[in-house]
Amino acid sequence: MVEKVALSFVVNGQQQTVHAWPMARLLDVLREELHLTGTKEGCGEGECGACSVFIDGELVNSCLVPAAQTAGAKITTIEGISLGADGENLNAVQQAFIECGGAQCGICTPGMILAAVSLLERNPQPTDADIRNGLAGNLCRCTGYMKIFDSVVKACQP
Repeated sequence: MVEKVALSFVVNGQQQTVHAWPMARLLDVLREELHLTGTKEGCGEGECGACSVFIDGELVNSCLVPAAQTAGAKITTIEGISLGADGENLNAVQQAFIECGGAQCGICTPGMILAAVSLLERNPQPTDADIRNGLAGNLCRCTGYMKIFDSVVKACQP
């Protein structure tokens, strides 16, 4: 009989220990055990990017990751992106999404922001093609993507 296991990892800079089923999805552990509901479930199949998080600096779809696989990892969710030096500043991408109207219903927004942050960490001055490729793993059902694209362009500006 399978039992819940204790899992320890760092989430948004804080050490956390949860008891979860070994094959529970990281998405569910974040939302249900840690109450970090900014990470959204869109498709549950790794196709839409709504559940994106960083695990040890890599952008991943948390709906595809067994929680047990993250033991000892450093995880950053959308809630952790806005933790600036004073703990209150929005990330430049988040601010640009607000200013440009890059969020519609909000389901894709956390994943889009994390994908944009990942892109800009690797390439602070991306071309239009770089932005399109950087966001390619994320789907939005509400927009024509232009406000999202404009948000990423604005986030690149000083």
